[in-house]
Amino acid sequence: MPIRLVLADDHPLILEALETLFRAEGFEVVAVCTDGNEALQAVRQHRPDILVLDLRMPGKSGLDVLREMAAEALPTRTVLLTATIEDAEVVEALRLGVGGVVLKEMAPASVVLCVRKVHAGEPWLEKKSAARALDKLIRRESGAREVAGLLTTRELEIVRMLCRGLRNKEIATQLVISEHTVKVHLRNIYAKLEVDGRLALMRYAEDKGLL
Repeated sequence: MPIRLVLADDHPLILEALETLFRAEGFEVVAVCTDGNEALQAVRQHRPDILVLDLRMPGKSGLDVLREMAAEALPTRTVLLTATIEDAEVVEALRLGVGGVVLKEMAPASVVLCVRKVHAGEPWLEKKSAARALDKLIRRESGAREVAGLLTTRELEIVRMLCRGLRNKEIATQLVISEHTVKVHLRNIYAKLEVDGRLALMRYAEDKGLL
């Protein structure tokens, strides 16, 4: 049986080129989509073997689609296709179970090979991105273990929210606690980590790979 694909990219020329490429290679293209919402609906409806997914799309981004697929435990494997990707995005994609990451600058034969490998259960990552992402994953796991020995779960949650740029009042609202309680937690965090304020805490978190 041919490998069944859903293709998603917001550039019609790229989408048409992908469809032509995969059909010529014997794949069955069951749907083509121009935004993240369409891609998610197509995966739910057709249950393809592989979703070839652009990282940056209107409606829902590629990472948003991956998050919803993970939440719904959809069995389709995913290959991210992108012009550029940040290390943090690779890390997040790996965490969400992406099967492969392919840069659009790669040769068509490499894109086809990636999809075949991912269908066979083998991961495929562009080498430079993979090396940086794996290094960051190792740092994050090591840093998380170190910080977990110092901070409570609530304190670690506040650190991550602070590093996303949230103010004390916004943190309090999201955690359904008082702003005073947030300030108390922050004083305790500063003392435990031996940092002297928000900026130093953000630098500490970045160094430990927690961002």
